[in-house]
Amino acid sequence: METIPVLPPPATESPTPWNWARKNLFSTWYNSILTVVCLIVSFQVVKGIIVWATTKAQWRVLEANLPLFFAGRFPSESYWRLWVIVAIIALLGGLTWGNIQRQERPWNLPLLIILGGAVAIALISPIDLTSRFYILGIIVAIAASYLAGRQIAPKIMSWMPAVWALSFPVILWLIKGGLGLREVETNDWGGLVLTLFLAIISIVLSFPLGVLLALGRQSTLPVVKLLSTLYIEIIRGLPLIGILFLGQVMLQLFLPPEYPKLDRVVRAIAGLTLFSAAYLAENVRGGLQAIPRGQIEAAKAIGLNTPLLTILIVLPQALRTVIPAIGGQFIGLFMDTSLLSLFGMLELIGISRAVLANPSYIGRYAEVYIFIGIIYWIFCYSISQASRKIERNLGVGHR
Repeated sequence: METIPVLPPPATESPTPWNWARKNLFSTWYNSILTVVCLIVSFQVVKGIIVWATTKAQWRVLEANLPLFFAGRFPSESYWRLWVIVAIIALLGGLTWGNIQRQERPWNLPLLIILGGAVAIALISPIDLTSRFYILGIIVAIAASYLAGRQIAPKIMSWMPAVWALSFPVILWLIKGGLGLREVETNDWGGLVLTLFLAIISIVLSFPLGVLLALGRQSTLPVVKLLSTLYIEIIRGLPLIGILFLGQVMLQLFLPPEYPKLDRVVRAIAGLTLFSAAYLAENVRGGLQAIPRGQIEAAKAIGLNTPLLTILIVLPQALRTVIPAIGGQFIGLFMDTSLLSLFGMLELIGISRAVLANPSYIGRYAEVYIFIGIIYWIFCYSISQASRKIERNLGVGHR
């Protein structure tokens, strides 16, 4: 019987940068030409940006108006209230993040990059010494609460959603004032503070409303299904700017004459919530339709009524399926707050327009809008990363 000779394993190249480049960038003559052209164009673009940023750009516009960009016309003597809010969010966020990362290494690369970047910003940014100490203290609080969240028992950490809910009245009291604090009118809210407030409240309110509309559209009750369908299709057929206009101008007309005039921030939140809920409802409806019919019939067979069937069987699976779509919807809602500048609200875009209207800063559009764009990108990217983390933890897309 003839034996088959044992062949040596195929030769493999060591994974050096040159081998990778030769395989991926210079594998053929046309790939080599394309790579060289892209490198030349990229070099010229990066060179132009660096030259402009270091020699032509006038960053004084940002340094002189940083408080306006972040807090609008909020009274400077009450800035400590905003720092307390940031500290509360940092502590709760660190605890939550530590609990989520419990099974992973305590110090991973993304966390170190975020903390290192925050320290660098605190040290090199053109802010006063007190603000630097505040930022460094908040960074320390994030790191400490992150480590604490990894150590606290999961049974205790299960109360974190309730703690987050209880923190909202405290945060609202610190921003608005009253009960011993100087009251700050919403006309003085602005910049990043107003943008985050509008986005977070609209997200929190639109999510349950969107889920209810999705369930209503799937309902077997004709009246509920008809009303839900009409609402979704009418709202989705109108532009957001029109919804915001109706909220700012006409919402008060639907209320009794003796009802006090609604604050413009409340009207803005109403417009964003009603618009986002309709689109969110369709995303959730897609998840509801993905639930196998056999699971619903099996749940009914063991005696679950409709509310329990929906809460325990249907919704958890439906929401898990549409997490990417919901994350995208929340990012869109965050960016949609910029439209409120058309109604005179001084959120990030509105405060930028106010700064650029100053004769001292006429023509400094690039510096201001690059700065605003970076802020929007940081928060949108954070939402995206949080969505992807939830997807990985829940195994979305994997069996």
